[in-house]
Amino acid sequence: MRMSQLVGRTLREAPRDAELPSHKYLVRAGYVKQYSSGIYGLLPLAWRSLQKIEAICRNEMNALGGQELRMPTMTTRELWQETGRYGAIGKEMFRFKDRHDKDHVLCMTHEEPVVAIARTELTSYKQLPAMLYQFQTKFRDEPRPRGGLVRTREFIMKDGYSFHPDEESLLEYYQRAHKAYERFYHRIGLTKVASVRSDNGMFGGKFSHEFMLLAPTGEDTLIVCSSCDYKANVEAATLQRPKPKTDDHSASSPLRVVATPGIKTIADLVAYLKTDATTGLPLNASGTCKAVLFETVPNPQNKNEKSTLVCAFVRGDRDVTEQKLVSLLGKNLMAARPETIAAAGAVAGSTGPLVMTTPEASRAQLLDLERVIIVFDLSLDNGHAFVVGANRDGEHLTGFQLRRDVLDRLPSLPEPQRAHVLCADIMQVVDGDPCPHCGAPLTEARGIEIGNIFHLGTKYSSAMGATFLDHDGKKHDLVMGCYGIGITRALAALAEEHHDEHGMVLPIPSAPFDLHLNALNLGDPSVRSLAEDLYLRLKAQGVDVLFDDRDEKAGSQFADADLIGIPLRLVVAPRGVQAGQLEFKYRDRSRAGTTIPLSSGLDGVVATLKGLVYDEHKRYTL
Repeated sequence: MRMSQLVGRTLREAPRDAELPSHKYLVRAGYVKQYSSGIYGLLPLAWRSLQKIEAICRNEMNALGGQELRMPTMTTRELWQETGRYGAIGKEMFRFKDRHDKDHVLCMTHEEPVVAIARTELTSYKQLPAMLYQFQTKFRDEPRPRGGLVRTREFIMKDGYSFHPDEESLLEYYQRAHKAYERFYHRIGLTKVASVRSDNGMFGGKFSHEFMLLAPTGEDTLIVCSSCDYKANVEAATLQRPKPKTDDHSASSPLRVVATPGIKTIADLVAYLKTDATTGLPLNASGTCKAVLFETVPNPQNKNEKSTLVCAFVRGDRDVTEQKLVSLLGKNLMAARPETIAAAGAVAGSTGPLVMTTPEASRAQLLDLERVIIVFDLSLDNGHAFVVGANRDGEHLTGFQLRRDVLDRLPSLPEPQRAHVLCADIMQVVDGDPCPHCGAPLTEARGIEIGNIFHLGTKYSSAMGATFLDHDGKKHDLVMGCYGIGITRALAALAEEHHDEHGMVLPIPSAPFDLHLNALNLGDPSVRSLAEDLYLRLKAQGVDVLFDDRDEKAGSQFADADLIGIPLRLVVAPRGVQAGQLEFKYRDRSRAGTTIPLSSGLDGVVATLKGLVYDEHKRYTL
C-alpha cells in the first residue's frame, strides 16, 4: 500500500474527549473515524489489523473443533421472549419496529438465535459435542460510551457456543477453550492478560471467567492475590471469612433503642454515639450495620408485576456489590425511590431489618416481608452485636444480633416470607482482605475486559426446547457453554498495552503492515528507483509493506510512522544510498536497529528483510 493512496489521515491533536492512550492514538493515526458517541468507522489501517486478529482467532476456534457460521444481527421479539430476556434486559438492548409494525431487536448477544439452530440441527448424542461460532457485529446502547473502541455502541465480536450431552463434557471443553484463549492473546501480542473469575450476570450458568488486560486505565476493578493464582473481578470476588461464634446469642447484648437526632450517615452515627454500647469500647464503622436500598425493575412485558424493595445489609465500613445482588435475586435492580421505601415501612437514613411496634425493643417485628426482600451479608452472622437503624426518624437500635433477632425467627414464619430473607455474600472485597484460597492479603488492580467464557448449563436449551436423544433414546436438554472475544476491543487493548509518547508500537501479528518503507528525498532518482524496486520485490515475496511515497520531509514521515506503529521500518535516504547501505529500525526504541548493505544486491536485501519479518512473527508463536 502506498501512503499517497491510503485513506485515513494522521492528526497532530487528539480528540478533546480522548482519555485513554488507545483512543488518542487510534484516532490520531487514522485507524478509526468517530461518527457520534460510541459509534466509529473502521478505516483501512484498522480493518487490516482486525483481519489479522480474526485470522488468529479463527485458527484457534477451528482447532477446538468449532464450525463457523453467520447468524443475523436482528431477530424478532418472539425469539427473546422464549427465554424471558426480552423483558429482563433493559435499555441497553436496541428495539425497533419494522414496516409491518413487528417488534425486532438488534442482537447484543446470540444465545437465542444459536439455540434456535441447535434445537433443529443437533438432535442426537452422536453429534455432540459441537461448537458453533461467528464473527458478527453486536449492538449495545451503552449509557456512557468511553475510550474509543473500548466501550462502544456497535462492535465486532467473536462469539461461540458449545453444546454437550452432560456437564462433564462441558467442563472438559471449557478448560480447552480457556487454554485456547490464552494462546490467542499471546499470539496477537498481548502479554498483560489475566484470567479472572467473574459473575455470569444476565447470561446465567454456574461460573465464568473474564480475560482482562491489566492496565491502570481500565474501568474494571480486579482483586488479585500475590501468593497464589486467585484472581477475580470485584463483582465476583470473595474473601476468607472467620467462622462465626457459636455462643448463646440470646444471653447477652439486649436490643435497646437509642436516640440519634438528625443522624443519617454511618460517619455521623459513629461520631455521635462514640462508644459501642455492648463492649464499652470506642465505636467504629465496623460495629454498625448499614442498609443499601434498591428496588426490583419490573418486566415491562408483565404489566401486573410491581417493584419490590430490596434492603441489602452490610457492615458500616463496607459497600454492597450490586452485581452480586442481581445474580442472587435474578432480577435487575435500580436505586430505591422514596415512595417504594415508604410503602414498605422503611425509613431512609435509619433503615433496619426490624420495625418498632411497641416501646420495647425486644418485641420489634421484621419488616413487611410481603413488600420487602432482605439480604444480609455473611459478615453480619458472626456472633457480634451491631448498631442498626430502627426505622424511625432519630432512633437506632444497639445490640442487634443477626442470628438471634432475625434468623432464629424464620422457622415460625410462612414459607413465602422466609424466602424473602437471605444471607449471602454481597460485600465488596477490598485491599487487604484475606484470600479465599490461601489467606494472604488481596490487592486491587485495574483491567479492561477483552474476552469471556461462560458456563450456561441448560438455561437456554430448557427454555427453548433444545433437546437431544441419548443412546437409549431418552430426551435431554443440551448443556451449553459460551465463548466471547471482543475483536474491535482487542485492537484497542493492543494500542493500550503497546504505545509510547510518540504513538503506537504494535506487535507484528496484529499490525496492519509488517514493514514501513520510508523513502526520503524522492526527487533524487537513485532514491526513487531503489525504493520503488524494493517495494515491488517485497510485495512479490509476501511481505506486507506500507510505502511512504509522499514527497514529505523526513520529520513528517517519521512522525506519521511513529503514530501508525508498524513494528519494522526501512529507510532509503540519499546519504545511505551513496554509502551503499539502508537503515533498518524497530519501532520499539528499546531495540537497536542496524544497517543492511546494498552490496549483496536487491535480492539479498529482500531476503534479509523477509528473514527479519519471519523472525518477528516467530516471536509470537507457541
